[in-house]
Amino acid sequence: MKTLGADLKVIYQNERFMLALMILNLFASIALFILGVVNLSPSSAVVRVGYGDIGGYRSGSWTDMLAFPLLAVVLGVLHNFIAIRIFKKRGAGMAKFFLLTTSMLITGAFIVLLRLLEKI
Repeated sequence: MKTLGADLKVIYQNERFMLALMILNLFASIALFILGVVNLSPSSAVVRVGYGDIGGYRSGSWTDMLAFPLLAVVLGVLHNFIAIRIFKKRGAGMAKFFLLTTSMLITGAFIVLLRLLEKI
């Protein structure tokens, strides 16, 4: 954590695409966090918490839906710190791959949450 500022400065100067991916992941995860928190609906006794192709929708408690805001925090904040560490240890290519994979995970979480909320 001591060299975080120096690492971010190197990323800003040399790897603008990686910095753009980090910012994209942060803002997308903030949007996922807001969408997940706004649609918790604690007054409901039963909500849809999962979907399977064979069994259809699974019902559960609204507390099971806390997984989406938690996932947003992990993908947005923790993965950016992990990407900086990967950049230091393995290089820019591996860190960019990790950030692209994270952005696909965020997109998948958006799709799943919107399907559970019957928005799409």
